[in-house]
Amino acid sequence: MKKILVTGASGFIGKYCVAELLKRGYEVHALSTQKKESSQIHWYQCNLLDSVQLKETLYQIKPTHILHLAWYAEHGKFWNSTENLKWVQASIHLLQTFVKLGGKRFVGAGTCAEYDDSFGLCIEESTSLAPKTLYGTCKNAFAQILKAYAAQSSIKYAWGRVFHLYGPGEHPNRLVPSVINALLKDEPANCSHGEQIRDFLYVEDVASAFVSILESSIEGPINIASGEPTSLKNIILQIGKKLKKPSLIRLGALTASTDAPILTAANARLTNEVGWNPSYNLDAGLLKTIGSIVVKKSNIVGTDG
Repeated sequence: MKKILVTGASGFIGKYCVAELLKRGYEVHALSTQKKESSQIHWYQCNLLDSVQLKETLYQIKPTHILHLAWYAEHGKFWNSTENLKWVQASIHLLQTFVKLGGKRFVGAGTCAEYDDSFGLCIEESTSLAPKTLYGTCKNAFAQILKAYAAQSSIKYAWGRVFHLYGPGEHPNRLVPSVINALLKDEPANCSHGEQIRDFLYVEDVASAFVSILESSIEGPINIASGEPTSLKNIILQIGKKLKKPSLIRLGALTASTDAPILTAANARLTNEVGWNPSYNLDAGLLKTIGSIVVKKSNIVGTDG
């Protein structure tokens, strides 16, 4: 039986990956810096940046498969933080120890920020890699190390490049939750012009894509995306319509960033080679996200009352 280790298991994507793995009947081992207990998950308190502790924990688990999601991701700070350098080192230690223990398959979480975003449409095998941030550079650096090391060892590997995701548990200052929260408070949702084109995928679908990649034999980079580009404006207006507060949307109130106007993904490898398909379209994903935030706010009000 596969013994799967998930790093970053309590993170935004990680908690959904753990749920998906359990649903599919796997033995799940998970790392966290905090002590956790569960009747279904084998939790280990471990700081991945501590190479000694990491090695001891892996020798205790002896995983056959690793889904490596952990990385520095503090909102607003991670793009060019030197913390990214530490995570390259930690990931290398994780990989080396995994190989020494006879591990079979290593799947890591990459990012669309690895690509040259001037191309607009990103295709795994043909779009140039030219990251503009330290985050994207470090992710890509480890991806290249993983590829080269896998070629001379016994492991198989895959690298899931995540595009834009959303869903319950996302940082409140991100686009989707920030608009929802503003409207729920009857406050204006100040946004840029919203003409930027992106590829958004609901977080449960991102998790199921990662688990499907882990189960498959596919190797190399795989875009994790819907394959259906949309404008930020469309997403914002849909939220306004669903909450029946379109008059509170303020498009153009904020200066747009200098990021690429178009950044989308071809997802043929994911759909055709892995055989994965999403369970949520944008409409369903936004409704579920809105519902989760409404419930959370209701619970807070109920507790305060």
